[in-house]
Amino acid sequence: MASFILKPAYLYCVVRTSRFKSLFNEHRTRNALVSSRRNATDGDERVPKIYTKTGDKGFSSTFTGERRPKEDHIFEALGNTDELSSAIGLAREFCLDKGHTFTYQLDKIQCILQDVGSNIATPLSSARESHIKKTKFTAQPIADLENWIDTFTAELPPLTNFILPSGGKGSSALHVARTVCRRAERSVAPIVRSGEADPDVAKFLNRLSDYLFTAARYAAEKEGNEAKIYKRPE
Repeated sequence: MASFILKPAYLYCVVRTSRFKSLFNEHRTRNALVSSRRNATDGDERVPKIYTKTGDKGFSSTFTGERRPKEDHIFEALGNTDELSSAIGLAREFCLDKGHTFTYQLDKIQCILQDVGSNIATPLSSARESHIKKTKFTAQPIADLENWIDTFTAELPPLTNFILPSGGKGSSALHVARTVCRRAERSVAPIVRSGEADPDVAKFLNRLSDYLFTAARYAAEKEGNEAKIYKRPE
């Protein structure tokens, strides 16, 4: 997996998103292109349709070509990871509105989540060497998260109370993303334990929830908003 620090965030997202779609739907896309070209008339080049109908019977394909039920733990984890990226995307919009300078980190994280999906979609029990090479996940993104967390923490007051999700729209949205991240981590953990995915994928998600918690506190602090403190009801 190439380093995600060297490329502009937008370009990287486009490249990595395209790569993931290529990895996960390569055979279906190729067939659709061939079909559309055969059926196209002169001056009427058709674009492949977004729907393939291959999942109408409740089955879908991994990158390795396996057909599995859509409720399989692989697709459950992929869905949770996709939902996590969407939650981060929404939080990013709120943070952009407030002019936060760390939104480029959220861009990069969304792109890395595409790599997480690629790795999950490639169960090692059925993967060939070419599959593994294309979807390998490295530890560098984990180190980046830790550096960002340390930078935020240095600017935050010590945490002395249990805080509730709050602190403004950006902060609250980041807390929502954090809870989705925990669910994604829970669904990925058994896949990693069974040896079907890279251990660094689980480590990344574990560290990402810490990052989202810290980023939520940082967003609230920079906006001058106080997070709600847990108080035991009397």
